[in-house]
Amino acid sequence: MEKIEYRDFTSVDMRVGKVVRIEDFPKARRPAYKLWIDFGRLGVKKSSARITKLYKKDELLNRLVIAVVNFSPKQVADFISEVLVLGLIPDSDTVILIGPDRDAPPGTRVL
Repeated sequence: MEKIEYRDFTSVDMRVGKVVRIEDFPKARRPAYKLWIDFGRLGVKKSSARITKLYKKDELLNRLVIAVVNFSPKQVADFISEVLVLGLIPDSDTVILIGPDRDAPPGTRVL
């Protein structure tokens, strides 16, 4: 694994967000949801997330997640994904979301 400097790490802007809307995403190549995530003063951002294997839509609503908010937007089928929701990948088709273990205001920075 290549070593990076602390300043490289701090250039990745990771924030806490609250999922405020979820839709199925049948046009995605791999099973995914469309998410709308509230990041407080940064506003609501969209994300395509391959989390359908472990998570149902009703358990995602109002859930706190952590996402990278300063990547360039990415076109996924007919949807623009603006942020990358972070998770653990134990195998090629499973994603386990990571998030704070306490309540945190949307938009809180991760360091």
